[in-house]
Amino acid sequence: MIRKMSFILGLAAIVAASGGAFAAGGDPKEGAVKSALCHGCHGENGQSIAPNFPNLAGQKPGYIFKQVTDFKNNHRYNDTMSPMALTVASNQDLKDIAAYFSTQKSMTAMIPGSDGKLLKQGETIFASGNPKTGLYGCVNCHGKNGKGKSGSNQVFPVIGGQNKDYLVAQLTTFRSGERKNDPAGMMGDIAKRLSDAEIEAVSEYLSSL
Repeated sequence: MIRKMSFILGLAAIVAASGGAFAAGGDPKEGAVKSALCHGCHGENGQSIAPNFPNLAGQKPGYIFKQVTDFKNNHRYNDTMSPMALTVASNQDLKDIAAYFSTQKSMTAMIPGSDGKLLKQGETIFASGNPKTGLYGCVNCHGKNGKGKSGSNQVFPVIGGQNKDYLVAQLTTFRSGERKNDPAGMMGDIAKRLSDAEIEAVSEYLSSL
């Protein structure tokens, strides 16, 4: 297990080292104008209008760039987002849009009410994972409070303050294999070790950050 995790961390470091190139050269001022079509779901400032849409405020620009590119190239699919991604005319437009959302105030989830017990369970999963099932703690890739490991690491997204409904949906699709655009299948492997209750708990915790 130690050997496997060392391999995963080494691979992650290699991928992360090149991640900053995804959105280099983006202009947030241009992106503010070019992102107009995104506002209907993700909000003008990257705070989504509904809990099933992801917040983009403060997200890593390289991560945004990759996800939209994956939607355009059918490496990831969503009924709404896949056709919307095709409206982005050029890589430069996408870099500008990504730069704009990344410079907005850090994302804040829509929280109708938090469950104290779930929060505690989720915090444990986030920090330590589950040794019994070989589940890796989220903090190791997503950083303290889920806000990312560093500015240069564009591969692992900001997830602290993301909407709970969206987090649950993504972890579930990673677990089922429906979503599989993660580097080296890392998230798919991790999600397969999560029970429904653990997905609920860690999503509750992350949305509270």
